[in-house]
Amino acid sequence: MKLGVAILTMGTRPKELAELLASVHSQTTEAARTVVVANGCAVPDLPPWVETVQLGENLGVTGGRNAALEHLQDMDLVLDLDDDGLLVSDDVFSRITTLFAAEPRLGIVGFRIADETGVTQRRHVPRLRAGDPMRGGLVTGFLGGAHVLSVKMLEEVGYWPDAFFFAHEESDMAWRAIDAGWKVRYTPQLLLQHPRTSPARHAFFYQVNARNRVYLARRHLPAVLVPVYLGVWVALTLARTRSLVGLRAWFGGFAEGWRTECGRRRPMRWRTVFELTRLGRPPVI
Repeated sequence: MKLGVAILTMGTRPKELAELLASVHSQTTEAARTVVVANGCAVPDLPPWVETVQLGENLGVTGGRNAALEHLQDMDLVLDLDDDGLLVSDDVFSRITTLFAAEPRLGIVGFRIADETGVTQRRHVPRLRAGDPMRGGLVTGFLGGAHVLSVKMLEEVGYWPDAFFFAHEESDMAWRAIDAGWKVRYTPQLLLQHPRTSPARHAFFYQVNARNRVYLARRHLPAVLVPVYLGVWVALTLARTRSLVGLRAWFGGFAEGWRTECGRRRPMRWRTVFELTRLGRPPVI
């Protein structure tokens, strides 16, 4: 299987990007191609074996990753990596190809993400019961910082939803994949080391978080589940958020999600709803 590596950068982490590329280059099984997408920034200095795509403006995570996918259409698998991550082990690529070769309907593999001390935050475990980050298996979502996509799956379900920019685009992709009969697997033995950060450090996070939850519901949920899903998240947000600025931004994004274009509506089948529930995360939370 031909594995391509895609890395987005905004040019703000040259040291981290260089270290990540060194860890990519040191793998015992080489990637067929590695591309760095300069997302609205100048192309950084890169090794000669790295291909580049320069975007004239920041298209967000979804637009940047779609540009990488267009560049890597001749691959069988595409590995997306955050530019401040690090591959600690040198057998990551060989493990990836073995996983996909063994499971023909495997569409997405998610990595475990841990900080420099080896700690995986609960929000980085793609299941509701997040106490044990080393428990792998089939799941209903994956992490954007490190994951592998089957190109055959992408040809069937489509690329990333451009309108999302960032936040919950992984759920959108996972729901489409599972609805089409593909599997999403969390494999904690595949590790990306990544600095500990908080996603809620900017008001913009609250805005797009809420907007994209509405987008998810509008695009994918059966009509009867839309108010249930959104009602649950309104209640959770009110219970969890202590920042008035954050709450104002969240409800502003919630309203934006209803009045702006989010792409084609294609509700998932009820069989998919039951499958997501069986896997431990019904699509109402």
